[in-house]
Amino acid sequence: MGTTRTTETPRREMPSPPSPWRNPKVLTSLAAGFLLLVGWLLSFTGTPYATGAGLYVASLLLGGYYFGREALEELVFEREIGIELLMTVAAVVAALMGQLAEGAMLAFLYSISEAAEGYTEQKTRSAIKALMDLAPKTALVRRDGREVEIPAEEVAVGDVFIVKPGGSMPTDGRVVAGRSSVNEAPVTGESVPVEKEEGAQVYAGSINETGALEVEATKAFADNTISRIIQMVEEAQERKGKSHRFIERFGRWYSPSVLALGVAIALLPPLFFGVAWSDWVLRATVFIVAAAPCALVISIPITLVATLGRAARQGVLIKGGVYVEELAKVKTVALDKTGTLTRGEPEVTDVIVARAGEDGPGAKAEKISLEATEQALVAQAAGIERWSEHPLARAIVRHAEGRGITPSEAEAFESLTGAGASAQVDGRAVYVGSPSLFTDRLDVRLDSVEADVARLQNDGKTVVVVGTEKEVHGLIAIRDNVRANAPKVIEALHARGVRVAMLTGDNRRTAEAIARELDIDEVYAELKPDEKVAQVRRLDERYGHVAMVGDGVNDAPALAEATVGIAMGAAGTDVAMETADVVLMADDLDKLVYALELGQKNRRVVRQNLALSALVIGVLVVGAVTGSFTLPIAVIGHEISEFVVVGSGLRMLRA
Repeated sequence: MGTTRTTETPRREMPSPPSPWRNPKVLTSLAAGFLLLVGWLLSFTGTPYATGAGLYVASLLLGGYYFGREALEELVFEREIGIELLMTVAAVVAALMGQLAEGAMLAFLYSISEAAEGYTEQKTRSAIKALMDLAPKTALVRRDGREVEIPAEEVAVGDVFIVKPGGSMPTDGRVVAGRSSVNEAPVTGESVPVEKEEGAQVYAGSINETGALEVEATKAFADNTISRIIQMVEEAQERKGKSHRFIERFGRWYSPSVLALGVAIALLPPLFFGVAWSDWVLRATVFIVAAAPCALVISIPITLVATLGRAARQGVLIKGGVYVEELAKVKTVALDKTGTLTRGEPEVTDVIVARAGEDGPGAKAEKISLEATEQALVAQAAGIERWSEHPLARAIVRHAEGRGITPSEAEAFESLTGAGASAQVDGRAVYVGSPSLFTDRLDVRLDSVEADVARLQNDGKTVVVVGTEKEVHGLIAIRDNVRANAPKVIEALHARGVRVAMLTGDNRRTAEAIARELDIDEVYAELKPDEKVAQVRRLDERYGHVAMVGDGVNDAPALAEATVGIAMGAAGTDVAMETADVVLMADDLDKLVYALELGQKNRRVVRQNLALSALVIGVLVVGAVTGSFTLPIAVIGHEISEFVVVGSGLRMLRA
């Protein structure tokens, strides 16, 4: 063995957002405020006017530097009149009218609001980008019999890396040795650590908590789950919602209209009514400030960015603002059954030993021997089924292992295609299979268990009969059980007025049994993929705004057809991430309710912000035109409304 590196990868905490004191916009704005304050204080000391005026001009130039430059660039290069130009014109006109202090105050307050807005967006985005920092910068890899530390970016598919307690996964992989609890919260939002052992999948950025693990890399650094999350969320932040796009279009004609009206207010009354120029130019200046739609324009994007960031931190990836808005409109949720409402893995639910006694006239059944107890029944079935790879067979073997039952010794195993299997157990041919295997092939009547078979099948369970050519030993019922939280989730959807439908390719009897258990409104069974698409379309025509929830692979066409396609349990699954509009990283149905609630809360916050912005603009405009408000009042009202809207939007970070 060569020299080994045993440096333990440190536990990484979520880094804080960049300090505002390193932001040049913040620094220039604070400097402008300081000069404004000094100039105002000197005005009470008898200091010459030129000194105070110089301080005010310096404050105006510093405060207006960034947004003034942006205004000119938009006007010259993009031929657009934006909010920045409105505020620049207002500040300059106020100064030219001799109101230097008011102009400097406008520049200062608008500059600090611009800096705060930019920093707020940076903060919400950094909350997502910081996820990348949860993955370590280096990895301890075993190569050529040695343990070497290399940059995480150099880990190749097939490399075996070692993660010690407290360390985090450099990339996605499969555990090849060791056992440990792993905190997957950075990836899936799942707060409870997940037990990992040989064969289990782990994701980049998840944190190893207890034992050491050896993991074979299944993805390169650039393709791992965390990298994909970052990429998808950044793309989502650029994919704007309908209301966001409307506000942008609105702003393109609104700002020029405000400037034109301001010019009209300044020119027309003096020209046609002989009133004082100075009075109406000042009113026009106040009007331009009052009518500037800053709060209106920022109300939607700041809320959407905060919503997307918070959702991603909870393991819910929403691929754009448009889907946040659509989540709030969902009227019907269509759910796949297998793997969504159910666990996706058959389990033994009932073990019934056949009653002793005659099975009726003409029956070939004999009295059950004393060995046919429940434990013996499971042992016989597991002894035969351990040779089979059928999902029902594996369910019986798992049940035996879980109960600590040793499978019976079985020889001469034979698979009976489409019916079951048989083997020699204790010198006798024992059969495990469907009821038809016994009634049709073996000519054994099921009178003693017929009622139980019917009852179990009506409950949506698959019935496996265990017996010989002469007698029935008993029944084993198997079903893909519903998730523990499924009833609560369906109840929560109903409480929000959402209709729930099940779309499944499974047989109707099983689907209806699950639907009865969960109180699902509509059931559509035995559907092929194209039939699921057609059913989603019909649900949309009937109720409007359908969310389809599935695994993102088999249900891809239906996910694409729905208003919102939601893939559940998709951590590390590329196809699911690409197919769906919303990706629930954890295999947790509660995340569906969380996503819908988040969309509805986002809509409420946006509406509140729009209403507040419109109200403030309306009041300020009326006050400006009537001469009731001075420039400082308009500036303060305008900026306070913007701060309130930003703070309101940031509530989504705590949603």
